[in-house]
Amino acid sequence: MFRNSLVAALAAAAAIAALAQGAAAETRVTYKSAKSGTSYYQMAVQIAEAVKAGTDGAVIVTVEESQGSVQNVKEAANRSGNYVFTTPPALAQAAIAGKGQFEPKDPAFEKLRSLFPIPFLTMHYLVREDSGVSDFADLAGKSFIIGKGSFGASEAEKNFETFGVAGQVNLVDVELNSAVPALKNGQIDGFATAGSYPAPNVMEAAAGTKVRLLSMTDAQVAATGRTRLVIPADTYPGIDTDVVTTSLPVGTYTTSEMDEATAYQLTKSFWERKGDMAKANPWWNGVTAAMLETLGATLHPGALKYYKEAGIEVPGGLM
Repeated sequence: MFRNSLVAALAAAAAIAALAQGAAAETRVTYKSAKSGTSYYQMAVQIAEAVKAGTDGAVIVTVEESQGSVQNVKEAANRSGNYVFTTPPALAQAAIAGKGQFEPKDPAFEKLRSLFPIPFLTMHYLVREDSGVSDFADLAGKSFIIGKGSFGASEAEKNFETFGVAGQVNLVDVELNSAVPALKNGQIDGFATAGSYPAPNVMEAAAGTKVRLLSMTDAQVAATGRTRLVIPADTYPGIDTDVVTTSLPVGTYTTSEMDEATAYQLTKSFWERKGDMAKANPWWNGVTAAMLETLGATLHPGALKYYKEAGIEVPGGLM
């Protein structure tokens, strides 16, 4: 009996040791993304799944909802370990330089490092068809949601000023995740959102509700200073014409505190699983290695290792 108990105890100890070894081998990564319900949150979930599959579960990515790109960058100054986040490159560059919203300069932002690009932010201005709104001038006196703290919110506010309707649009002070039900219930006339098309919240709003997307003139696009982008006809239910709008590059970043092996695995898994992700969401088809030049911050050594191995040309400014 003593011998049987000893064998059982040894077996239990071995099992516990094996579990401990497995837990120790598992790398945890926090991925700060966007508000739930947006295309960028959905992208983050896809990337988390791709990394888990690409590393056979050795790297586990936990997606965190965020209030916007500025928050993502600011948290990088205080987050330790494997922190990953998305943001337009211009914000990463501003943080490193200590400009704009990141004044005065904080040396902690000098540890920001690039990993890979993701689909560009595309501005959507969606209105109910029965709102009588067909262009930006018609937004005067209408109820509209732009959200809080995100790029889409600040960009919409800036564009309203550029297009001469600032102060005339009734901006409803609620979070963007309230926009779709409010639109469907007739509580608002429209909302603005930034996300790679097709954006889930726009798709949801267009399902069962007659809507339209506001299209910019070439003069309006030029006035924004952004990149012109065309959302093709039939991208969304009921919208059968091309829509001209603006876009902004977006990248995935980490800090120098992440070890080289983890950054390498994240980058490798992303590019090698991108084709699989595109089968579920076509927005991934638009991401190419040529978009590396938009990142604007030094590559993490682990990411650089992957690009060199893959034979991908890296812009000199990222090394």
